[in-house]
Amino acid sequence: MRRFFNRLLPKSMRSDAITIPVIRLHGTIMAGGGQLRPSLSLASTAGVIEKAFAYSGAPAVAISVNSPGGSPVQSRLIFKRIRDLAAEKNKKVLVFVEDVAASGGYMIAVAGDEIIADPSSIVGSIGVVSASFGFPELLKKIGVERRVHTAGKNKAVLDPFRPEKKEDIERLKALQLEVHETFIDLVKQRRGVRLKDDPDLFTGLFWTGKKGLELGLVDGLGDMRQVVKDRYGPKTRLALVSPPRGFFARRLGFFGSRSATDLAAEATHGVLDAAEERALWSRFGL
Repeated sequence: MRRFFNRLLPKSMRSDAITIPVIRLHGTIMAGGGQLRPSLSLASTAGVIEKAFAYSGAPAVAISVNSPGGSPVQSRLIFKRIRDLAAEKNKKVLVFVEDVAASGGYMIAVAGDEIIADPSSIVGSIGVVSASFGFPELLKKIGVERRVHTAGKNKAVLDPFRPEKKEDIERLKALQLEVHETFIDLVKQRRGVRLKDDPDLFTGLFWTGKKGLELGLVDGLGDMRQVVKDRYGPKTRLALVSPPRGFFARRLGFFGSRSATDLAAEATHGVLDAAEERALWSRFGL
């Protein structure tokens, strides 16, 4: 609205301040999610990304990333949407790392034409991990018999209530290697010659922003406000872009017309998602 009225003013009275839209991509990355445990996915971020790139007079879009990772598929989909719109709208993308941009969070970060981190930020973790629990001995102790019937001999691979099989683990590792290669190729494509030749770069290790600068994982150290004002002038405004909300969402509020069963189911999933989210953040001491 402010930009609209600014265009109606005589040129001599118009503000010459540049407005840079800001997107906050904070949280774990996973499909689904809900009101109780919001997460990053293409579905949850597409609207705000589109809205930011729709700023016609802005030369760039600033993205604040703070994520320990999660789904490699959702990470890549968010990355691709950012790059597609950057090319379509001819805008530069500046990514600013807060606490952490690791694993899938770093995959999103490389959508930036430049990545700026705090010296103490955590960046990297270019790898793939799969974690679960096994309970075969527990079932024996409490007298529970596990019964699984399948059509297809591989339908019950990695069942947590049955002992691990060597061939199942080998299959999982083969899948992880394929996903890892896709991740590595994407980072090399985006970072190019800026990456240093370090044998640990793609092993899943992570570093501070200061060390990440030496390795070529980031392009600079600093904070969003200062970098943007240095780049586009002291009058530059940062405009946080909020997710769009529909007419009924604003008026019905959080609960809307959802049933108690729906809310209970989401609460249960929220507890499980919270445990997974806590595990991801804790890997980086956060």
